[in-house]
Amino acid sequence: MAHLRKQIRDRIVTDVTGLSTTGSRVHKSRVYPVDTLPCLCVYTKNESIETETLTVPRTQIRTLSINIDGYATANSNLDDSLDQISLEVEEAIAGDVRINNLAKEAQVSAVEVDYSEEGEKPIGMIRITIEVEYVAIENDLENAL
Repeated sequence: MAHLRKQIRDRIVTDVTGLSTTGSRVHKSRVYPVDTLPCLCVYTKNESIETETLTVPRTQIRTLSINIDGYATANSNLDDSLDQISLEVEEAIAGDVRINNLAKEAQVSAVEVDYSEEGEKPIGMIRITIEVEYVAIENDLENAL
């Protein structure tokens, strides 16, 4: 098995694959070359860990920050396209808040929009940050409690 962090990220990729706007163009990396738009990039940003028990092995409450970046080609309705990507992603996450029983809760915590004129064509990007809380034993990070 893999670290719960990877299992959660993989499940979120599954949840956002096949959406109307981005389809199967979902990449498990922040450094994937964005060539076919619109698309999504899913990656882990950071994780905080809080110890819940004192006895070893300790129970940990972990809060994982996952970014889902949506990209679209700049045109006259770019903001509408980015909002549609956000709508589909947010509803997909809301449909699986326990992340297939790997987590206690997942929720959107921030949305940020940016634009870039670098490259052949200008593009827009919407970053959706998902906070995922899960619980594990420090010496068994493959299985959720």
